Amino acid sequence: MTVLKQFLGATATLAISAGAALADPALIYDLGGKFDKSFNEAAYNGAARWVEETGGSYKELEMQSEAQREQALRRLAESGANPIVMTGFAFGDVLNSVAADYPDTTFAIIDMVVDQPNVRSVVFQEEQGSYLVGMMAAEASKTGTVGFIGGMDIPLIRKFACGYAQGVKAANPDAKIIQNMTGTTPAAWNDPVKGAELTKAQISQGADVIYAAAGGTGIGILQAAADEGILSIGVDSNQNYLHPGKVLTSMTKRVDNAVFDIFTSGEDTETGLVVLGLADKGVGYAMDENNAELVSAEMLAPVDEAAAKIASGEIQVHDYMSDNSCPIE
Repeated sequence: MTVLKQFLGATATLAISAGAALADPALIYDLGGKFDKSFNEAAYNGAARWVEETGGSYKELEMQSEAQREQALRRLAESGANPIVMTGFAFGDVLNSVAADYPDTTFAIIDMVVDQPNVRSVVFQEEQGSYLVGMMAAEASKTGTVGFIGGMDIPLIRKFACGYAQGVKAANPDAKIIQNMTGTTPAAWNDPVKGAELTKAQISQGADVIYAAAGGTGIGILQAAADEGILSIGVDSNQNYLHPGKVLTSMTKRVDNAVFDIFTSGEDTETGLVVLGLADKGVGYAMDENNAELVSAEMLAPVDEAAAKIASGEIQVHDYMSDNSCPIE
């Protein structure tokens, strides 16, 4: 692949590999790095699959600071990369201003809506997948108390938390749900130590299943849960393998498929809003050899029934983003 190297020194110069094809697609990862074992890594996996299946090459860049967002987009656009995909809501404002300056370049943003004619906005119905893993958490809990730890306290992560709470209560109306956010700045996505501290605090309050929706911070949450002998739930990528027999399941968000589809379409990528949920296999939960013994057929039956009803519209999971409220706190 063609790699756009990290920004260098105070001038923040981007080095672009010589001889790169002008129509190479590009992928910019949000803070936390492409190997965060979660959101960014899901995007990387989609790009890697595209390379494997097509033999193509792409440019990539890992963000090192908030200040690099605009320069990164402009340098990539000027290099001829097309389409340019970025992961994370935090690119929204920058893309809204940059896209108009490069009308012949197609941009794609994941987890945010940017209303520009040359932008594809991909968002997911995370509340639906979170509802399902919430049901599983309630079923697996022996204490009747489960936890949720988010990364940066933003409406998107509140959306995960709200869907999770609805699923927990659907399976056990008497369950108690403890919620914490790691922080209010982007650093909250990459603070495994704080994640571990919050995990231990929730365990002290009786939580025996904890859902981590916190990017790289989630690594500390899953590790602490395994160390303390309780179950965790991964997010975005299938994280069951990180602690076999200790991760109940993972709420999968198919960022990989979104990136793969955009790279495959190339410069012909359709712009506009794309919403991916259970009906589109955009979200779900992970079952494999690492958690097979934790989830019985009796546990899965009501979860799968709920999934079918959500996909058909028979069950409506409240979307926190619609009014910044949640019917269950």
